Amino acid sequence: MSAPKEVTGEGDFDETEHIDYKAPPEKSLTEILEADKDDESLRRYKETLLGDATATAPVVDPANPNRVIVKGLAMVTEGRPDLFLDLTGDLAELKKRVYKIKEGIQYKIRIDFIVQREIVTGLKYVQKISRLGVPVEKISQMVGSYAPKSEIQSYTTPPEEMPSGLMCRGKYDVKSLFTDDDKHEHLKWEWTFELVKEWE
Repeated sequence: MSAPKEVTGEGDFDETEHIDYKAPPEKSLTEILEADKDDESLRRYKETLLGDATATAPVVDPANPNRVIVKGLAMVTEGRPDLFLDLTGDLAELKKRVYKIKEGIQYKIRIDFIVQREIVTGLKYVQKISRLGVPVEKISQMVGSYAPKSEIQSYTTPPEEMPSGLMCRGKYDVKSLFTDDDKHEHLKWEWTFELVKEWE
């Protein structure tokens, strides 16, 4: 959601710009722990990296088969409460709401999620913004690889700046996707914000 700029591309989340990157083959947590198990230093490194996952991969929500449970997205702005999108409820209702955001602010995006059952590699947040049906910006932010944990994990983007000026004010439609190296769509949702001159 930085300064609007014209984008091209037919698909909502076309990632063809990354054709030089090839994701590593998917491995289960057990396979990772078993590999090179006779190497003591590597075993200790895996324990440091994976923490409790080296014993038994936690399952936070047994009824949810997904490895990644996306809990929410927050816009973090200094001096103000976070603007938080709860992604655990009815996403159709979320789409109907309009979030008012002041022009020209510095902000970061934080994504809160839980990883359960297996390690997830190459988590990525992709966002496409359009105005009056015309695409104005698309971002693809690499989130990283995460081991399963019982608690919520978070990723915060580098700071960005909202555009400002009369021509930039108005409503923007956002399509968001949380995916990974294996192109699993952990969550896809739509929301709307309105760029305004001052906070309400």
